[in-house]
Amino acid sequence: MTIHVVEAGQTVNSIAQQYGVTPERIIIDNELPNPNNLVVGQSIVIRVPELTHTVVQGDTLFGIAQQYGVEPLQILQNNPRIAARQALTPGETIVISFQNGERLGSIVINGYAYPFINRDVLRMTLPYLTYLSIFTYGFTPAGDLIPIDDTELIQIAREFGVAPIMMLAPMSADQNFDPQIAHEMFINPEGQNRLIENIVTNMQAKGYVGLDIDFEFIQPEDREAFINFIRNVNTRLDQEGLLTLVALAPKTSGEQTGLLYEAHDYPAIGAIADMVLLMTYEWGYLFGPPMATSPLNNVRTVLEYGVSVIPPEKVLMGVPNYSYDWPLPFIQGETMAQALSNQEAIYRASQYGVTIQFDPVAQAPFYFYTDGNGVEHVVWFDDARSMDAKFRLINEFGLAGAGYWQIMDFFPASWMVAISLYEIEKVAELQLQ
Repeated sequence: MTIHVVEAGQTVNSIAQQYGVTPERIIIDNELPNPNNLVVGQSIVIRVPELTHTVVQGDTLFGIAQQYGVEPLQILQNNPRIAARQALTPGETIVISFQNGERLGSIVINGYAYPFINRDVLRMTLPYLTYLSIFTYGFTPAGDLIPIDDTELIQIAREFGVAPIMMLAPMSADQNFDPQIAHEMFINPEGQNRLIENIVTNMQAKGYVGLDIDFEFIQPEDREAFINFIRNVNTRLDQEGLLTLVALAPKTSGEQTGLLYEAHDYPAIGAIADMVLLMTYEWGYLFGPPMATSPLNNVRTVLEYGVSVIPPEKVLMGVPNYSYDWPLPFIQGETMAQALSNQEAIYRASQYGVTIQFDPVAQAPFYFYTDGNGVEHVVWFDDARSMDAKFRLINEFGLAGAGYWQIMDFFPASWMVAISLYEIEKVAELQLQ
């Protein structure tokens, strides 16, 4: 894998010629939103095919994999559009393998999705995942689960050898985190026990392999009650051979104050849970000042504290899959950013003919543009370079892997970086034919 940064005057054709690949290969692999109008500073992933196959009538995924002595999963990872189409097209050329440097090891990757995710996006993404967390079951203080429409997502995940994880969060009717719902459950032992049993029953009925506990903005006075709840859940799930995963706010010390942080006791929760997700994103956010969503320097600081009190082999590093566009000037309490996919961010840069810059400290790209109404904007997003920097932290800190919030948009550069650097572990068998 090579990450090429576009220079003035370069085209897809000239870049392809430079690396000895076809322009079509670059366009397909990167799903370029602007193939005829590249942007200076845009990063493009170059992968050189090592072995290809031209599909003939009667070919199947498993048959081709067997012919070349590779896993079907490898073919899907190298050609994600096959997963979306759920079919092979006679005459098309698929990549069996790419030239690749030495990988850094194997990791697990968890991806978060809402039930309404586009099914093509889901199928293209699943080859790169170990687990799929479906957002989210709610609950009442009395212990009743508030269900979601998750049956189809579970079925599709299992077709791709991805193990589904049930999510649990204290959510209000307007789908916001509600610490009062959690508090009332914490102080109701009968309701808590009923909730845990309902969770186990639901997991077994639907084939979930683990529970993702995402309790945010818990009141500081509920810190011990939250820890006890996690312990009770983990004890019960252990009896059934099920995993416990807990999402934790991005702390840099045990003394960090604030509603988001104080109830998230890293040492205590890390000792109980099978895995934890450190939510290393949202430094740049909808109502906050313009900056990178997950600046590498900030991510590193959280991981340094995290692995000092939690075994690193339990830790998943949070990875954002979205970007923000802020109108300028930024006014605290008034300015609201617009959320974009990273592909949309590149397309917007192309629309306005800007130059993409790169912050060496945050290890993140950004650009400025002026819209049709004369309003200046700044866009911070992720590209292959920023994802490469993030993924190398997993190896540096010896982490279990990564957790993507969220996979609602397909981000090809991110997945090419992931599979170029690591082998992605699977805990279930691929069921596609």
